[in-house]
Amino acid sequence: MRILAVDHGEKRIGLALSDPTATIASPLKVVQHVSRLIDAAQVADIATQNQVDLIVIGQSFDDEGNPNPAGRRAGRFADELRNQTDIPIEMWDESFSTRTARAARIELGVSRKKRAGHQDEFAAVVILQSYLEARRSS
Repeated sequence: MRILAVDHGEKRIGLALSDPTATIASPLKVVQHVSRLIDAAQVADIATQNQVDLIVIGQSFDDEGNPNPAGRRAGRFADELRNQTDIPIEMWDESFSTRTARAARIELGVSRKKRAGHQDEFAAVVILQSYLEARRSS
């Protein structure tokens, strides 16, 4: 079972893909934001090309457990994606995924120069890996 994770941002959409056994998450690519309709079409196409069985979309929440503005945008993106694909879609708490991705790259010894820039596909890896681990332990 292949799973695609989506880190939906205002400017970029990070994507990560699991291996066929849904054990390991790997960065796939970053899609530049155009519009919700076009972004969803691109992600649906990438999911089909990679024979994905499930799409997991990261969603962030405020201190009271409600989707924050970014989380609401991710929810609207998920609704549009559901209009464009029959692949099941799940929302997953992505709180701090970008910060976790950045910290992991520092711990791995990635140079400051190579860490500069965007963490989108690595944030998608963090989202997917946390989803895979939660699924294994349940």
